[in-house]
Amino acid sequence: MTPTTVEPAPASEPRPGRQPHDYALLALKGLASLRLTVWLFGFAVALVFFGTLAQMDNGIWTVVDQYFWSYFVWVPSDLIRQFCSVFLAEWVSKDARWGGGFPLPGGKLLGGAMLLNLIAAHMVRFRLTWKRSGVILIHSGLILLFVGEFVTREFAVEQRMTIDEGGSANYAEDSRHVELAFVTPDGDKDKVVVVPQSLLQGGGKVSDPALPVDVQVTKYMANSSLLRAAETKEPNPATAGLFGKMFVAIPKGEESGVSTESKVDMPAAYVTFFRKGTGDSLGTFLVALRFSLQEQQDELTVDGTKYQFGMRFARYYKPYSLELIKFRFDRYLGTEKAKNYSSRVILRDPDQQLERDVTISMNDPLRHRGETFYQSNFDHTTEKTTVLQVVKNPGWLIPYVSCVVVSAGLLLHFGIYFSQFLTRRAAV
Repeated sequence: MTPTTVEPAPASEPRPGRQPHDYALLALKGLASLRLTVWLFGFAVALVFFGTLAQMDNGIWTVVDQYFWSYFVWVPSDLIRQFCSVFLAEWVSKDARWGGGFPLPGGKLLGGAMLLNLIAAHMVRFRLTWKRSGVILIHSGLILLFVGEFVTREFAVEQRMTIDEGGSANYAEDSRHVELAFVTPDGDKDKVVVVPQSLLQGGGKVSDPALPVDVQVTKYMANSSLLRAAETKEPNPATAGLFGKMFVAIPKGEESGVSTESKVDMPAAYVTFFRKGTGDSLGTFLVALRFSLQEQQDELTVDGTKYQFGMRFARYYKPYSLELIKFRFDRYLGTEKAKNYSSRVILRDPDQQLERDVTISMNDPLRHRGETFYQSNFDHTTEKTTVLQVVKNPGWLIPYVSCVVVSAGLLLHFGIYFSQFLTRRAAV
């Protein structure tokens, strides 16, 4: 029997370790996953659903901040109960309350993840070819939409300008923010010093050399109801002031974001004024946004100087003015249905030596100094006061460009495949 010699197997080559670019490729593949895309769309649908339900108890801008412009949001379980009490009323009571809640990724996180998912998909799965050019254009337009939303949210400013017929205005108001203003008449002008809402909400004492007094915020209410002091047993913290002894302010929930009446919140605050230097109390006053509608305002005399003070919408003063010549409310013949709102105004801008006669209507806004003036509302009682929405948005063109890019991508994609279809059909 011949002995058999078994040759030892050659030693296997050691497997090279992963290189940094391998890990980067794995990460890109994970970001480009279609499974991730489906999960992100699912979370987005859930976020929109619960964000809509949340507007039953909260204002629309509060919901936008908490749900759509955050990384995470805590969703109260009671929102599900409110939804079920309408559509499953036989099994879920409207009077019950569900405690607890659960987390969801917010709009910032979902939007950022969708953007990364889209970019990663192009880097991993798509190839830059003529056949794919339509898809690339479509996705580029979607990316532009993400960018446009970011620019609008971070840099856009919305205000409103209210003008009576025959009157003019050189400032606009922000209906989402208030300020405590101290006004000193000075000839044909007013000297104004304000305490912004952020300091009022924070509480504590506000001291500044420009202020005539130190301000201690005793209580701030984001929305309030006013009760006559003589008709309520609610304690009245106010010790001074024209309105403080007449009314008592009590906290109230935010106006619903789904209300058809489109009411705005009416903040109020109890503030104590202290004399500068000595710290002597000048009394506790009630300031409320509702009082800004009154002709007479609270007054305070400090060191011989008289100041008017009160809470009002935050104001943005302009280097130009608008004078309302005529407001028109056109109706369809024989009905009260609105056909058109329009405001004929004179725009005066001394710095630009400009005076223009302009008509602002529902579909024809005015643009000046980077701001756009839209016909928004009017005084329904007199029909002689116009309300213009003033928007300054550096990214206002981005959505239009995005729509053009997406449309071009769709047409190109359809055209490429349609031409291929015609070519194959002709060859048969």
